[in-house]
Amino acid sequence: MGLPSLSIAYSYHCSLSGRFQGGSSLTLFPPTPSSSSCRSRWPRMDADSDYHRHRQKEKVVVIMGATGCGKSRLSIDLATRCTCSEIINADKMQLYRGLDISTNKIPLDERKGVPHHLLGEVDPANGEFTAWDFRSAAGSIISDITSKKKLPIVVGGSNSFIHALVVDQFDPAINVFDGEGSSPSSISSELRYNCCFLWVDVSFPVLSDYSLKRVDDMLDMGMVDELAQFFDPEANDLEDDSEHRIGLRKAIGAAEFDRYFKKYPPSPGGLRREEDRMRKAAYEEAVRAMKQNACWLAERQIRKILRLKEAGWDLRRLDATEAIRAAMTPSKCSNGGERWSDIWERQVAEPSVKIVKRVLKE
Repeated sequence: MGLPSLSIAYSYHCSLSGRFQGGSSLTLFPPTPSSSSCRSRWPRMDADSDYHRHRQKEKVVVIMGATGCGKSRLSIDLATRCTCSEIINADKMQLYRGLDISTNKIPLDERKGVPHHLLGEVDPANGEFTAWDFRSAAGSIISDITSKKKLPIVVGGSNSFIHALVVDQFDPAINVFDGEGSSPSSISSELRYNCCFLWVDVSFPVLSDYSLKRVDDMLDMGMVDELAQFFDPEANDLEDDSEHRIGLRKAIGAAEFDRYFKKYPPSPGGLRREEDRMRKAAYEEAVRAMKQNACWLAERQIRKILRLKEAGWDLRRLDATEAIRAAMTPSKCSNGGERWSDIWERQVAEPSVKIVKRVLKE
């Protein structure tokens, strides 16, 4: 399968080692009053209260990175080693209930007893969960976690949600990631939390290959049957255009297989697997489009992270390239015979734990 042109996302890796150092000191930003005339439909609104404007800033760990880089794994690594931690999901598709395979939610048995918030909690029937909704909901959860003397760990690839949550003043009418309508200077470096940003980065060629493999793995896990149950034959034809989709219907795989199911509706007893050439070709086209969109998603996420970096956010970069490369070839010994989990531990988990513990002592 031919991959889309990703030259901009790829080229930045060529100079990373000289530009970004994972061990730089945490930047503390001076507090400024926040205000907004917007109203959220989320019921808990204390995140923007007078208490929050005048309190000492809570310490929050924020794990960022493109899809497939290992953010969820790192969040569990940190939460199990930094006692009294709770995790807040910042992936805008994983917020919704349903499509657990398609949205790649971390399974319950892999959470190791760590409390998770905003993970599969929002009813997709309620429509779009906005960045302002996330700011209000996650802000209230952070207040609750810190009131118990625990550490909030925010993790997810939706950088627009992370931006909305942590900036001191947020205007939902302004898209700070719009390359044509704004500049990095439009992104505030004044944050309402004492944030420790951890950026899990992977060389784009390796990340692209892993994204393709991960789609295949999800298909093997039953993703198509899951999407068949989610398929709505009464949905408006305008939803063929991604701009008209809302909420969980934006998930990668939903649009691509909706087009397939409109041609070949799933049977009431389950997904039929006829092998006629036209049906097989339509299926392969849906898979191809899904893989391409997964790569495009990763590219967009990297662009946004670089934009935040350019705006002055202190992002600690952790290079997971070798670990992800080794994870794709588990039968082969790489990097001196190390297993991928050993490489991850040495290059990502251990440095992250040291960074967080140092920040907590400040």
